[in-house]
Amino acid sequence: MMSMPKSIETSNSSDPTESADLKLASQADGPSRGSLLVIFLTVFIDLLGFGMVLPLLPAYAEFFVTDAVGLKLGILMAIFSIMQFFFAPIWGSLSDRIGRRPVLMIGLLGSVIFYSLFGIATLWQSYWMLFFTRLGAGIFGATISTAQAYIADTTSKENRSRGMALIGMAFGMGFTFGPVIGYFALPSGEGDPGSMPGFLAAGLSLVALLIAYFVLPESLKTDSESANQRRFDMASLRQVAVNRAVVLVLITIFLCVFSFAMFETTLSILIKQSFEFSFREICLTFAFIGFTLAFIQGGLVRPLSKRISESILATSGAALEVVGFVIVIYASYYQDLNLFFTAMIVIVTGFSFLQPSLNSLLSRRADPMKQGLVLGVGQSVNALARIFGSLFGLPLLTIGVAAPFSISAGLMLFGAIFIWMAVRAGGDFQGNEFKSADVE
Repeated sequence: MMSMPKSIETSNSSDPTESADLKLASQADGPSRGSLLVIFLTVFIDLLGFGMVLPLLPAYAEFFVTDAVGLKLGILMAIFSIMQFFFAPIWGSLSDRIGRRPVLMIGLLGSVIFYSLFGIATLWQSYWMLFFTRLGAGIFGATISTAQAYIADTTSKENRSRGMALIGMAFGMGFTFGPVIGYFALPSGEGDPGSMPGFLAAGLSLVALLIAYFVLPESLKTDSESANQRRFDMASLRQVAVNRAVVLVLITIFLCVFSFAMFETTLSILIKQSFEFSFREICLTFAFIGFTLAFIQGGLVRPLSKRISESILATSGAALEVVGFVIVIYASYYQDLNLFFTAMIVIVTGFSFLQPSLNSLLSRRADPMKQGLVLGVGQSVNALARIFGSLFGLPLLTIGVAAPFSISAGLMLFGAIFIWMAVRAGGDFQGNEFKSADVE
């Protein structure tokens, strides 16, 4: 595990709002390796479950769910993101008040419980219990914003995107090993995947919980005055809503994730129809995407973020996604598998550039005492985009391959415009004002 940069720089300013930033923990020393391991495992386990279930749910549903029109399967796949939409800002705001450590531990404990129940649900072949476990996993898996806030607490603004890329690596690795588990869960490629994926995810959650209990320090120090300022209320949400720079970044996050979610949701059907992939080959394809995401985040984005601003990385990512979506249309039409995998690499590389850069921009433009809340809203926007991506992607694919990916390419062009607007709207948060100059 790579060591992280030093934490948030101190300031000699007498501004009381700026001095409140100094109450953040670990400012001088940055996060320890043990802390980074827990943050990494928290996000990894959340995406492990998501990546494991995404390709496996159709197999489970086919084996023990009567669902002629696919409604139950659609609800089963959507409920996870729906719960994340509602609970991400709640967990984030709660972490602003009581600290990051307890919220992360609550999330991991919930993962232990609900992934265990997922394993039991598959043994009992109960759709409604399976639905309940996905609902619970969505609620307790919505603590990713708290993990992002932990990174924000313990990194300087200049190194923020590098820290966020660590979370992107965990995303990628979770999305790599999840489908691999699905691959081995069906040795013959047919039948019931069994209970092993759920119990394995529960075991990993338990390991992460124990590490958090013994190793993870709190990153946020509060006094009674700052705690009052961190309370979750409508006034806090209104402060987020009137911050033009934050709103523009949130719109960009929605466009980015919506476009990628349409690609992600339609991929299984697309490669099955265009290239006649088996279920196991589909699992390996998802694992390939996750591996590429982790490799780009860790091997390219983290070192580049020390030399290139978030705005340039994000804009480059948007441009790469546009190119990738166009190549997907061409490769699918001519059934060129090599070109199709090239397109996937381009799209995933673009998404790898976008995701940590946008999260970093969102964090830097947010009030330090409301990092959890603002990043939680960001995760809600992320979840909402995944819901709509799932709802629109498959119907558009029935029209033709060009339909969803042409729209995705167009949305990313708008995304690049919104990135430029967000950068021009203001710099890093400074009390009630923003730096007038572009810090990028």
